[in-house]
Amino acid sequence: MWQRAAMLSFPASRPNAYTGSPLDRAAEKREDADWIAHALRDPETLFAPVWRARSLMRGLENGAPEAVLLAGAAAHPLLEAGGEGATPWAFLGLWEQKPVFAVDVSHADEPPIPEDAGSFNDLRQVAGLLPPGEASVLAHARGLMHWRVKHRFCGICGAGCEPRSAGHVMVCSNCNTSHFPRTDPAVIMLVVRGDNCLLGHNLRFPTPMYSTLAGFVEPGESLEEAVRREVMEEAGIAVGAVSYHSSQPWPFPSSIMLGFHAEGLTETIRVDDTELKDARWFSRSEILRHKELGFGLPRVDSIARRLIEDWLHA
Repeated sequence: MWQRAAMLSFPASRPNAYTGSPLDRAAEKREDADWIAHALRDPETLFAPVWRARSLMRGLENGAPEAVLLAGAAAHPLLEAGGEGATPWAFLGLWEQKPVFAVDVSHADEPPIPEDAGSFNDLRQVAGLLPPGEASVLAHARGLMHWRVKHRFCGICGAGCEPRSAGHVMVCSNCNTSHFPRTDPAVIMLVVRGDNCLLGHNLRFPTPMYSTLAGFVEPGESLEEAVRREVMEEAGIAVGAVSYHSSQPWPFPSSIMLGFHAEGLTETIRVDDTELKDARWFSRSEILRHKELGFGLPRVDSIARRLIEDWLHA
């Protein structure tokens, strides 16, 4: 069993998208109210605005997008957009010693940004084209702001919550319960048997695209158990050895993808039609000729694509 697991190891060839953040999260600053207040007023401070789950960028028309962080006078309207205390914000960390904050301006019909600053776009569509680290900062801002705006009320007593710790804790105004950001673990796996890999066409895919199987980890379940359960449930394939590959933050809205290669012990596929339209074994040759054969692969910014490519070129 140990030998088979080693044979399944296809190391990550390069960092995944949304990793490699340039930020020092500087968690010790979160409880320093004076420091945070000064940073919010500092003209050198950078703000990463989020508007209706979209991030501010420029350069898309040239095929070379870059993140836009606002500072100084350009940033002042962000915090004032919803009135006093109404705009959710959070301290993300330090970038080359400059404070960086996320701020959600979704309540504004028109984002309060300078006309020439750029435009708000879906980060997932361009993450693979952004300079290293920028996608990570934008994803960090998006994920934390999603949590902030979705946890305005206490899940225990229903009373309103107030932000603390520079936006990293929501405290109930009634029962005083502290609520912290949550990240949902999900396993994503490329099942390999001989020279073939298992890919599925999910019901949510709008085009004929095949990808790795994936699913959320259930309570009381190890990661390896989750891999085996999900593959059996979705495709009816028994899995043996499971080998960790890498992880990828996926704050769309609040997950982390834990990537694995897994050993397929059986061949006959039994598709769960509540999850998948189809599932098939593909050879390396078929993967390389996927466009010619009329099907797509996952986006280049996804860990699913990385799992496939690292196996393909091993």
